[in-house]
Amino acid sequence: MTIVKVVDGDAGGYRCEVTSKDKCDSCTFDISVEAAEETQQTNILEAFKRSGDAGEDAGELDFSGLLKKRERKQKEEPEIDVDVWEILKNAKPCDYEKIAFQYGITDLRGMLKRLKKMRKVEPKKSDGFKSNPNEQFSFLKKLDPAYSVEKGKKIQLNVELSDPNAQVRWLRNGQEIKPSAKYIFESVGGIRKLTINKCTLADDAAYECVVGEEKSFTEVFIQEPPVTITKMLDDIHVVVGEKVEFEVEVSDEGANVKWMKDGVELSRDGKYRFKKDGTKHWLIINEATTEDIGTYYVYTSGGESKAELEVEEKELQVLQSIADLTLKAAEQAVFKCEVSDEKVTGKWFKDGVEVTPSNRIKMTHMGRTHKLVIDDVKPEDAGDYTFVPDGYALSLSAKLNFLGKRENQLIMYPLRFDVDITGEPPPTVCWKKGDMELSEAEGRVRVETRKNLSCFIIEGAERSDEGLYHITVTNPAGEDKADVMVKIVDVPDPPENVKCTGVGEDSASIQWDPPKFDGGVPVKGYLMERKKKGSSRWTRLNFDIYESTTYDAKKMIEGVLYEMRVFAVNGIGMSQPSASSKPFMPIAPTSEPTRLTVEDVTDGTCALKWLPPERIGAGGIDGYIIEYCVEGASEWVQANETPVEKNSYRVRGLPVGEKMLFRVRAVNIAGRSPPAVMAQAVTIREIVERPKIRLPRQLRTKYIKRVGEKVNLVIPFQGKPRPVVTWLKDGAPLDTKLVNVRTSDVDTILFIRQAAKEHSGQYTLSVQIENMEDKVTLEIQIVDKPGPPIAVTVTDVWGFNAALEWKPPKDNGNCEITGYTIQKADLKTKEWFTVLEHNRRPSCTASDLVMGNEYTFRVFSENICGMSDDAGISKNTAVIAKTGTYILQPYKEKDMCSSPKFITPLIDRSVIAGYSAAISCAVRGHPKPKIIWMKNKMIIGEDPKYLMQNNQGVLTLNIRKPSLFDGGKYTCKAINDLGEDEVECKLVVRGMAKNLNHHQCVTLTMT
Repeated sequence: MTIVKVVDGDAGGYRCEVTSKDKCDSCTFDISVEAAEETQQTNILEAFKRSGDAGEDAGELDFSGLLKKRERKQKEEPEIDVDVWEILKNAKPCDYEKIAFQYGITDLRGMLKRLKKMRKVEPKKSDGFKSNPNEQFSFLKKLDPAYSVEKGKKIQLNVELSDPNAQVRWLRNGQEIKPSAKYIFESVGGIRKLTINKCTLADDAAYECVVGEEKSFTEVFIQEPPVTITKMLDDIHVVVGEKVEFEVEVSDEGANVKWMKDGVELSRDGKYRFKKDGTKHWLIINEATTEDIGTYYVYTSGGESKAELEVEEKELQVLQSIADLTLKAAEQAVFKCEVSDEKVTGKWFKDGVEVTPSNRIKMTHMGRTHKLVIDDVKPEDAGDYTFVPDGYALSLSAKLNFLGKRENQLIMYPLRFDVDITGEPPPTVCWKKGDMELSEAEGRVRVETRKNLSCFIIEGAERSDEGLYHITVTNPAGEDKADVMVKIVDVPDPPENVKCTGVGEDSASIQWDPPKFDGGVPVKGYLMERKKKGSSRWTRLNFDIYESTTYDAKKMIEGVLYEMRVFAVNGIGMSQPSASSKPFMPIAPTSEPTRLTVEDVTDGTCALKWLPPERIGAGGIDGYIIEYCVEGASEWVQANETPVEKNSYRVRGLPVGEKMLFRVRAVNIAGRSPPAVMAQAVTIREIVERPKIRLPRQLRTKYIKRVGEKVNLVIPFQGKPRPVVTWLKDGAPLDTKLVNVRTSDVDTILFIRQAAKEHSGQYTLSVQIENMEDKVTLEIQIVDKPGPPIAVTVTDVWGFNAALEWKPPKDNGNCEITGYTIQKADLKTKEWFTVLEHNRRPSCTASDLVMGNEYTFRVFSENICGMSDDAGISKNTAVIAKTGTYILQPYKEKDMCSSPKFITPLIDRSVIAGYSAAISCAVRGHPKPKIIWMKNKMIIGEDPKYLMQNNQGVLTLNIRKPSLFDGGKYTCKAINDLGEDEVECKLVVRGMAKNLNHHQCVTLTMT
């Protein structure tokens, strides 16, 4: 809001309201307009004017324009001689009236007001030290040097004044603060309070309290609480093309968060979108791809969270899979499959090698059908054929078997040998395998003999059928022999002992043993597949045959469990899959620990400390291994058998006087990290360090506690070897029955469970190493409330005044008496009223006493713990005698009894909601009537919202911050034994409500 060319009419109170949905907040402020001061001319040459009208050369210079008429302030002449004022300023208040009569001053009240103003003008000291015992101070207690409060909380600034009636001004950064809903001023006796509600960063400023010419300064620091994460990120598993939304919830609506992926901060580059609603934040990826796989982090000022994103390929339904084929030479092989997506393309592989088209081999794709056609099948076409759709972790496999003869007896089943036989007479045929004769005419392995022909048949060849076979033909004319070597070939057995030998951050090393049986044909290589534990989908890792028995699998997600299996491939085809490996998790070892330093060295030991590694990973840290070696040697010795979890360790059993090197490694499931090595060698020798006591700041001055409170003092010290600690109290050894002391290597603790006055005194702490010693002395003062003053006496009575004197209490509570509270009571009513508070002298004058009454007085003493529980009662009374001459008449007691009657009625009122209100009336009656307040004919009772007061018949009902529902008819009823009376009024509560673009005044009246 800007006001251009301020005029007097702009002065007044202003209000700013901010609304959002169903919430509303407002603040008020005042603008005062003062007359502008006349500015002096900046260009002094313009003040030189020449007389006449002839231009620049005319006339003489007029220097009178440089002179500015100023009004002199005339000092007011004192009405009374200065000497009288000096006498009054140095006199006791009880002597004011005597001095006034002596010097002929008739206006006693005006004299007191003038004397009070003169004292305000004099400079005052407020640092708590008085040079003159009669000098008055403005501040008894100043503001603390600084205050700290969290954002959104409230803070209270307190000062204590010597004059309970003094007015204060509060300033913020030099600008005066006006009372409002945010800034609340309170005044209780001599204490002034400033309360700042709902602190914001704008309230971080310098504040001061001004009383006359005295000022007290402080600074208020607003702390922003750290923003924590109330709802962590969740891991997400999606398919390629789906939408991804990471959601996190934080503790503050105005907080900013930072999104990162694998250590790189994300930005709005079209791929990522950020969304915010109140305390919720989202990271959105519209179409996920495999490149989005990784770990995502979100950071706030007070926390962090991470989650894994797994993106799988789209599922593809197989409508028709390819089938195994068994064909003879020159036949046509057709492999056919059908998938659910017409747009999917793919590749054909034979024994892991991609098939290339030729005149004889053709590949077609029509709609959802994929075909591989092989014309004029040959023996080398036999093998395992696989179709792999592009972009999917899916493969369809089938086998092509070839029937026919091959070179070198490379035969597919069934096996049949036809041997022509000649001889006369017809020879006898005998088939043998080794020494075993084969003569069965039926069965899987059999021999069929015909004229001039012998057939050896094996149906469904097995591995045991492999070997050297002999055929012998004999007749009387002689014999003939022939040998046939039969070799059975097959796909190899599955590989064995598949295991993970090592893991990295996103990789793993896999090792296996070759198959026991290679199928009769040398193994060409291996194919590998992996899957996540718990999943049923295997992913092929290589399509080219891999020859080694070790493999490094890459592009894995750290912290996820995987399983591996391996296929063996030979010239015949691909084996069955091996057994799955044990689950393993890609985890990288941590980086080396940081900031390895020596904490302490003694004879034979060395204490080390360090910080965790900068990069830890998903495997965490299981502990640390500490190693050492002699400088110049190469053999490192492990100091701890099991990893230690703490970031510190003391190595023991070291040779005294040797220079040793140390190193530390972090250990987790992935293994040991690189070592953090100490740059310089450490000499193993006790270090003598001079003893030194580090006395805390709060103990460098007198330490004050109240009786019954707990005293717990922790005093750190240093020194090597361990120093001897001694405590003394007032020069004598400390009684351990009254005070508990615990001492460690680095500090000593003085503990008192319940403080008593006898614990007060000077405590001396001594720390000694051999002939070196350090001492400190601290003073402990245990204080309590003081006792009552003694010998309270009325020393003089004149006019309507009474002079009191007393002596300080015998028990001052072990601290200085800061003041006294004086109360008076009329012997008729015996009701006590406060005359003075925080009176510093052991004397005072009670004024404005009622003529004809007799008064007694009591005095409470005060110290830093508060006011005494009991009071000192005056030994005598003060009788205020009536002036003039009277003839005593026989006393006739008058009957003062009367029924209650309201002499001042309640008045209808209209108040604003949220601002405290009060309604008042006055009643008369004897005996003292009982007062009942009612709202809408219902007794109010002990409702904390209402405060009911009765002061000498003046009745007041205070309503704290009334709402719209507090309106209605309020009735006050007075009752005693002689009758009753009542009055009533109507209270209207008005509230401000927002309606479209203007404000309306809403009034709710309850009747």
